[in-house]
Amino acid sequence: MAVGGYFAAKLTLVFGPMVPTSAQPFLFAGTLLAGGLGAALAGLAVGVPSLRLKGDYLAIVTLGFGEIIRVIFQTSDTFGAATGLTGIPTLTSFAWAWGLAAVTVYVVASLVNSTYGRGFIAVHDDEIAASAMGINPVRYKVTAFVVGAFFAGIAGGLYSHHKAVISPGGFDFLKSIEIVVMVILGGMGRTVGVILAAVLLTILPELLRGVSEYRMIIYSLLIIAIMLTRPQGLFTLSKKKTA
Repeated sequence: MAVGGYFAAKLTLVFGPMVPTSAQPFLFAGTLLAGGLGAALAGLAVGVPSLRLKGDYLAIVTLGFGEIIRVIFQTSDTFGAATGLTGIPTLTSFAWAWGLAAVTVYVVASLVNSTYGRGFIAVHDDEIAASAMGINPVRYKVTAFVVGAFFAGIAGGLYSHHKAVISPGGFDFLKSIEIVVMVILGGMGRTVGVILAAVLLTILPELLRGVSEYRMIIYSLLIIAIMLTRPQGLFTLSKKKTA
């Protein structure tokens, strides 16, 4: 997300003054695409060496790479170092955000329900069995990683053009944990569940703002309780067993 946000913002700041106002939406679309591609390349660079790992080790390595990327931007003068990039045009609108969200959901749903998507499901359910059936787990995991990074990069571009400023502090370790929690609460592989979990985790801190001194404690305890009682995901429907 950080890679896409920085790339899109930098391209807009460089080429924006050269483009007439009427063409700004086309420039914005181009920068979002470039940000997504940049994030996909970063995802490929991270995914190839790390996705041979499994479980907790994979999670730790990917979170570690996230911190490395944040530090790179924090020390890069090209991207504003610790201050970040400011003066970014606020081109993100309601239509852009919801439109691209709808496209993302459609693409992901189509991919999961395709023949190739069955391979993703097989690797997720039982990697050893998938390998025995001739499916290359590493290739499928790298593909999923790159596709996910692409859409995360587009989301980063929308974010930077909404906030009008982007800095390394906006992509710290807690942000990575927050996104992971959204996926866990929503249910692995459950698109609708993850969307509902994202809405819940966005609203919950605001609902607890009245008890600001205890807000994060209550927020954390609620998440722990949900993960203990619904480890399969808060919005995952149980499958009925058939005889």
